[in-house]
Amino acid sequence: MFFTRFLKLLVIVIFSLSGCSRFHHHESKEISSLEKIKEQGKIVALFDFNSTNYFIYRGEPMGYQYEMLKLLADHLGVKLEVIVENDISKYFEMLENHQCDIIAVNLTITKERSKIIDFTIPHSQARQVLVQRKPENWNNLTEREFESMLLRNQLDLAGKTVYVQKESSYLSRLKNLSDEIGASIDIKEMDDLEVEQLIQLVAKGEIDFTIADENVALVNKTYYPNLDIQTAISFPQNQAWGLRKGDDSLRVTINKWLEEYKYSIDYALLYAKYFRNKRSVGIVESDYYALTSGKISIYDEYIKESSKIVEWDWRLLASLIYQESRFQPTVKSWAGAFGLMQLMPTTGHRYGVDQKSLPHENIRAGVRFIKWLDTRFQKKGINDENDRIKFVLASYNVGLGHVLDAQRLAEKYGKDPKKWDGNVDEFILKKSNPKYFLDPVVKYGYCRGDETYNYVSQIIDRYEHYKNFISTD
Repeated sequence: MFFTRFLKLLVIVIFSLSGCSRFHHHESKEISSLEKIKEQGKIVALFDFNSTNYFIYRGEPMGYQYEMLKLLADHLGVKLEVIVENDISKYFEMLENHQCDIIAVNLTITKERSKIIDFTIPHSQARQVLVQRKPENWNNLTEREFESMLLRNQLDLAGKTVYVQKESSYLSRLKNLSDEIGASIDIKEMDDLEVEQLIQLVAKGEIDFTIADENVALVNKTYYPNLDIQTAISFPQNQAWGLRKGDDSLRVTINKWLEEYKYSIDYALLYAKYFRNKRSVGIVESDYYALTSGKISIYDEYIKESSKIVEWDWRLLASLIYQESRFQPTVKSWAGAFGLMQLMPTTGHRYGVDQKSLPHENIRAGVRFIKWLDTRFQKKGINDENDRIKFVLASYNVGLGHVLDAQRLAEKYGKDPKKWDGNVDEFILKKSNPKYFLDPVVKYGYCRGDETYNYVSQIIDRYEHYKNFISTD
């Protein structure tokens, strides 16, 4: 009898423990960074904006880091979301606070940084170099005269004033160098200026010295020929992306992809495109290099004026025009759409324009059509402006009838016909499927929904890029 009671008690204890174990295991399981990114369908990358990493040129986002992160996002099967910050002191806090998933800049790997973040394997290497001005009339000097007027030995930095970006690896390198040469270097940390701005100040004669990575310095030297960057102050240093500590899932995946990519011909071409191609000079000097010009296109003023008709941010309208025509007013599609706004002949006739009309007339006509669409959706109770914009964009692309079909399908299948994301957009995609385009509620039949879905997404994404660089004024 005692044995029977003992067995019963033992069984109860075992089941209790196993239940506890399962409960605590379930409670303690946390979603990994990689799982979270895939679940949300996006990876949020922090960029600094400059002439190599991330910028807008002729209406299109570009950059060494930007293009690599786009490829990484494609590899992960998610979208790339961009946030911009040029203050190094904020990078690590933003990463820790989950404002971004990855710091995608030319971040030098250092011992101090490795204490607070994890690094991927290096994506590149670069020496730090001294940026200084060539002497006046340098073209007329002998080589000996020329060299004698420049700092060529690190010992010569003793007593000199050098300006660097705050909390950069250049600061720590100069402090170490000061100890190595046994003399003081007057180091000025700049809160509100980044590397390329400091290089520009050297070129203009406002400061004498700054420090930069050699690859960035080489690019800048091509459009400031009075600069000298021959004096190295460090060995080649590894540069990598920064990730949050404590979760290897994302780091292992990125490293595996990066290990293969950085030895590919595609990477070699990308690196050459931004760091070895003289055409990059033309980009920076262009009136439509947004970082310095503040412009998107030669039609900006017309776009700003016409955007008032529909009360849109002019940068959103500019993104639509880029999508339609790449700002080329003479483009004509196979279907007969014409001009910057790619108006169909019937729409053009309705608003009094044709292929001979001037660009600003084409823009104004297109915006009047957009206003008409916007009014239609307002009357249908789509009061959220962000949602309504997406309905209007979709209608501008594929036609109002197909979007109304998608709304009816959404309502039939239990989705919200007044919401775009995760609701009506799902059914615009399904309108290429016979199950849906033959549904009795559908009046306009088949359409290539993926084209419209991507059209809306790309315009909104580009608009977000424009907001990073271009003011509303």
